[in-house]
Amino acid sequence: MVDYKGDRIVFENNKSKYGGWKSAGLIIIVDIAECMAYYGISANLITYLTGPLGQSTVTAAANVNTWVGFIWMLPVFGAVVADSFLGRFRTIIISTLIYVLGLGLLTLSVVLPSLIGPRDCLLDSNSIYCTFPSFQVIFFFCSLYLVAFGRAGFKPCVQAFGADQFDARNPEECKSKSSFFNWWYFGICLGSSISRLFLTYIQDNVSWSLAFGISTISLVVALIVFLLGTPTYRYSVKKENENPILRITQVFVAAARNRKQNDASKDGEISNSRGIRVGVHQFRFLDKALINPINSTKNARQCSIAQVEDAKMTLRLVPIWISCLIYAVVFAQSTTFFVKQGNTMDRSIGTSFQIPAAALQILINVSIFIFIPLYDFALVPFARIITGKPNGITMLQRIGFGMFLSTLSMVIAAVIEKRRLLVALNFGLIDRPEVPVPMSVWWLSPQYLLIGLADVFATVGLQEFFYDQVPDSLRSIGISLYLSVLGVGSFLSGSLISIIEHITGGSSSHYSWFSNNLNRAHLDYFYWLLAGLSLVELVAFLYLSKVYLYKRGTSS
Repeated sequence: MVDYKGDRIVFENNKSKYGGWKSAGLIIIVDIAECMAYYGISANLITYLTGPLGQSTVTAAANVNTWVGFIWMLPVFGAVVADSFLGRFRTIIISTLIYVLGLGLLTLSVVLPSLIGPRDCLLDSNSIYCTFPSFQVIFFFCSLYLVAFGRAGFKPCVQAFGADQFDARNPEECKSKSSFFNWWYFGICLGSSISRLFLTYIQDNVSWSLAFGISTISLVVALIVFLLGTPTYRYSVKKENENPILRITQVFVAAARNRKQNDASKDGEISNSRGIRVGVHQFRFLDKALINPINSTKNARQCSIAQVEDAKMTLRLVPIWISCLIYAVVFAQSTTFFVKQGNTMDRSIGTSFQIPAAALQILINVSIFIFIPLYDFALVPFARIITGKPNGITMLQRIGFGMFLSTLSMVIAAVIEKRRLLVALNFGLIDRPEVPVPMSVWWLSPQYLLIGLADVFATVGLQEFFYDQVPDSLRSIGISLYLSVLGVGSFLSGSLISIIEHITGGSSSHYSWFSNNLNRAHLDYFYWLLAGLSLVELVAFLYLSKVYLYKRGTSS
């Protein structure tokens, strides 16, 4: 680690004037401001698409899922750029500037009167469909995806950069690093809470352009605060000149090239300078990369044991990554169909005030605000006494319990949606979707709270797991792998919705599970399907967790 001048950081009495909580805390503040900006767009996006842009429920849900999928998938490329070329600090600066540009253009797409052209609206059955000027729609979506492109570099790097402020070799700082992931997520929830409480209200009742403008200003503040902390940060330096991704790729190429040769390691010809290798009997085919190639050329060289270990370490993450995808599909529902459910229910407080349906996402944050301090200050110390592990429970145990809670949230969501449909039927509102169902929107509280509690365990656990279990030179990519779980899950959610819509909505006389008239739809069936898939996923995850071999020096 070096300081901002490039000088190696000196520790006195195991402490340094660089890094630690003072720098990590500043980075958490930066992320709070960024989350205000992001959730000011995403939390109520489906309402904007089905409202001012006039899209159908299925089209809007598909567009939200696709955009969110890109939001969480693109960080893989941002992390590659950071770990291989620019470094995390420079990547954060450049990507934030792109991010600000995207938000500014998004605000402009709503503000400029010249972009707000006349709408042609048609009445179809019980719904009104409006078509907007194509330029406005194209400009809006181009700006929206520019936001995704800018966030791609910011998101994986800022979290990894924050964790870099702690030295894993120092026992006290190692514990602080584990706590950092908890409080970093706490900060995210604080920023998103502000958006869900205030910006969604402004969007529904005052002005979309004002809310988007506040998001833009929030990100500009985040950039300024981040730059102010430049003299206090610790900066990581590469231990080798090789591209870390290229080093791992070379292992797979060499193993494929040498696949027909005898494994030299069986004859004891390969010395192990790093002691006992973790998972030496796993992925034995990669050990072929250790063989000195016959008739070797400059492009065909023997890989080192360190390279093979890093490749195996990365490959061990793939089954865990796959087994978390349905959790991400469940996670995606809180910003789409949960919101649409709330829009059909009684949202009044008193005689004149109505809660924005998207504002109920604040309950996710309430759950997180309550349980993260309890987890960090009560559960972890208690679990340490029982297990003797520094983090109380392993990272995979934490993720698994979160998956169980997300499964339970889908069961409860299905039961509550079934009740909502019965209330609509009993009050004769099946074909009157414009009339709120006389059932309080607070009935949705349990499913939101459980999603939040699942986040405390699964989402935070995934962040720490993928940061911790990748090779040291690929920390940003590790964070991006966690983000890509959410991205692919969002894509899967969109694909699943499209498939079910095609199957259940094929007849003009038959209403699909996702009909624009939710009183004729069957979101309860969809939630039961997700609950079943989540249960299958949980069983697979528990098995994979049992056989997983942790990286040396981490919780197991």
